[in-house]
Amino acid sequence: MKKIICLMALLVVATTTAQKKEVQNTIETFFSGFHQRDSLKMKAVSHPKLLLQSIAEDVKGTELIFESAKEFFITIATIPRDMKIEERILSYNIQVDGAMAHAWTPYEFYVNGKLSHKGVNAFTLFKDGSLEAAGWKIIHIVDTRHY
Repeated sequence: MKKIICLMALLVVATTTAQKKEVQNTIETFFSGFHQRDSLKMKAVSHPKLLLQSIAEDVKGTELIFESAKEFFITIATIPRDMKIEERILSYNIQVDGAMAHAWTPYEFYVNGKLSHKGVNAFTLFKDGSLEAAGWKIIHIVDTRHY
C-alpha cells in the first residue's frame, strides 16, 4: 500500500512539474516572438481575446493602461529594426489548477542595452483542448512598470 501511495504522489509531482514547464515554454515562446518582432509567433501562444494591461509607476504617480491585443501586436511588429529590445525574465512562479495557470515573472526591460524599466508580469493562461489550438494560451497579461 505504501508503494502505491508513493507512486501516486510521484505521478502527481511529475504531472505538475510537466504542466509548469509547458506554461513556462509558452511564455518563453511569446518572448522569443517579442524579441524577434514576430507577432505571428506571439499570436500562436495567445488566445484571440487576449487582454493586456499595464500599471505604470513613476514620480508623477500611478496609471492603469489598457491596450488592445491588435494594437499591441502592431506596435511590436513595427518597432524599428535598429532598436534592440530585450525583456529579461528574472524568475518564474507558476501555479496550475486544471485548465488554468498563473505565472508571476519579475523582469527588467532594456532598450539598446540600457535599462528602461522593471517590474513584474502576471500571466493567466488557459489550456485549450481543441484540436486546432491545443495547448496553453495566454489569455491575460498585466504588468507593472517602475521607471
